[in-house]
Amino acid sequence: MRTVDFSPLYRSSVGFDNLFNLIENASRGEQKNGGYPPYNIEAFDKDRYQITLAVAGFSSEHLDIQTKQNRLTIKGTQDQEIKGRTFLHQGIAGRNFERTFELADHVKVVGADLKNGLLIIELQKEIPEAMKPKRIEIGQAKLN
Repeated sequence: MRTVDFSPLYRSSVGFDNLFNLIENASRGEQKNGGYPPYNIEAFDKDRYQITLAVAGFSSEHLDIQTKQNRLTIKGTQDQEIKGRTFLHQGIAGRNFERTFELADHVKVVGADLKNGLLIIELQKEIPEAMKPKRIEIGQAKLN
């Protein structure tokens, strides 16, 4: 993967450094994780999302989901290999992983479930009341 240099944009723009950092981190994350575990991101409507990760071989005790400052982190930790097992073919990846997702402002994790080897994480955008548009009625001014 090619690295993109954002330094010229830093010199000619103000307030976009968060966006540039997000793009840089996303490209580095894909290289670091190597695409494991595979995942889907779905939008159900403008405020509801779902991330589904294929985590075959992991139980809920081996998975850790945390959010901090608009970042969702999922870690999977497998126990050490059981001695005495001989695989003729091992096609199910059982390695540890850490996958991170950057969340937009006001997107919160509202639930998680593990079904049939798929970790399903539900997300909801919750705009605070103070930030929602308000209708102003005409004739209600009280300046005097």
